[in-house]
Amino acid sequence: MTKRKTFLTNLLIFLSILGPGIITGSVDNDAGGITTYSVAGATYGYKLLWTLIPSFIVLIVIQEMNARMGVVTGKGLADLIRENFGVRVTFFIFLGLLIADIGNTATEFAGVAGSMEIFGISKYIMVPLAAIAVWLLIVKGNYTVAEKVFLVFSVFLLSYIISALLAHPDWKTIGLSILKPTMSFKADYLSMVIGIIGTTIAPWMQFYMQSSVIEKGIKIDDYKYTIWDVIIGCIATVAVAFFIIVACASTLHVNGIKINEAKDAAMALKPLAGELASEVFAFGLFIASIFSAAILPVATAFYICEAFGFEAGIDKRMDEAPEFYTLFTAIIVIAVAIILIPHAPLITITIWTQVLNGILLPVVLISMMLLVNNKEIMGKYVNSPVKNVIGWGTTIVLISLTAILMVFSFV
Repeated sequence: MTKRKTFLTNLLIFLSILGPGIITGSVDNDAGGITTYSVAGATYGYKLLWTLIPSFIVLIVIQEMNARMGVVTGKGLADLIRENFGVRVTFFIFLGLLIADIGNTATEFAGVAGSMEIFGISKYIMVPLAAIAVWLLIVKGNYTVAEKVFLVFSVFLLSYIISALLAHPDWKTIGLSILKPTMSFKADYLSMVIGIIGTTIAPWMQFYMQSSVIEKGIKIDDYKYTIWDVIIGCIATVAVAFFIIVACASTLHVNGIKINEAKDAAMALKPLAGELASEVFAFGLFIASIFSAAILPVATAFYICEAFGFEAGIDKRMDEAPEFYTLFTAIIVIAVAIILIPHAPLITITIWTQVLNGILLPVVLISMMLLVNNKEIMGKYVNSPVKNVIGWGTTIVLISLTAILMVFSFV
C-alpha cells in the first residue's frame, strides 16, 4: 500500500471516529465557562491567559482515561462504579449528580435567555423554543444525527475568534502574559485562577465521554484515532477560552468596565468594538448554552439509567428506553420552569450547583483512577506509571482547587 493510500485510509478512519472527544471538550465552554472567561478578561486583562496551559493538560489527561476505559470495557463509567463499588454508593453519587445537573441545565437555559436579550427576544419565547428544539433533536433523532449537530455547534463556537480580532488585541502583551505569567496570592485573583482551571472539568463530563465512545462503537484497534479526537477537542476548547479572554481584555479591561456575566460582556462590547463583535459574542453564548442544554440532560439520563440497569441511548426508541426518555424530558422541563420563574435566584442556583459539583468531583475522580488501574477490568490497558503520576497528580490538584473554590464561595 502506498503512503498516499495509507494516509487516505487513516484519514477516513479518523473522520468516522471523530466526535466524542471534540464534543466533550467543546461542551466545556458552556454558559458558566464563558462567564468565567469573560469576567477573567474584563477584570485582569491578559494576566490569566497562562492558566489555559494547565487547563489544557488537565483536559487531555482526564478525557484520555475516560475514552480508554470506554473502548476497553465497552461499559460506561456509571456501570463500572455500580459493579465495583456497590448499589448504595452508586445511589448517593447519582442522586447528587441528578440534583447538580438539573441546576447546571437551568444555568444553560439562562445562557440562552441572556444571549437572546441582546437581539431583543424575550426569554419567555426563546427558552421554550430552545427546549422544544433540544427535545426533538434527541427524541426524534438518533446518535448519528445528534453527533453531527453537536459537531456543527462545536465549529460555531470558534466565532469567538471574530470577536477577539475585532477588539484589536495587543499581541505582544498577550505573548508576554503567557511566557511570563503573573501570580498573586490575593483571594480574588486565586479564586479566578481556580475558576478557570476548575471549569475545565465537571463530574458529568466523565460519564458523557465514556458513554459516547461506547455509543460510537469504537474498538481498541482504532483507539489511536480516538486519542487524536481528544487532543483536537482539547485544543479547540482552549482556543475558544483564549479568544474570549482576549476579546474582553482588549475592550472591557482597558476601559475599566466590570461585568458579572457573559451577557454583560456582549452588551458592553457594542460601543467598544462595534455591533458585529457584540452580536457575534452573543451568538457564541447562545450556541454554547443550547449545546450544553442538549448534552447535559442526555448525559445525566444516560448514566443514571446505566447505573441502575435501565436501557439508555439516543439510538433507542421511546418504547425501548422509557426511563431514559422520561428522565431526559423531566430534567429539561424542571430546568426551563426554573428559568421562567420571574426573578428566579439564578446566581444562588449557580453557586450551589458548583458547590455540589465540587463535593462530587473527588468521588468521581478517585473512582475513575481506581477503575482504570484495575487489571481485572482493564487488562494490559491499565495506566502506565507515568500516566498514574499525571492522573493522580491531576486528581489531587483538581480536588484541592475545588476545595479552595468552595471555601471562596462562602467567604
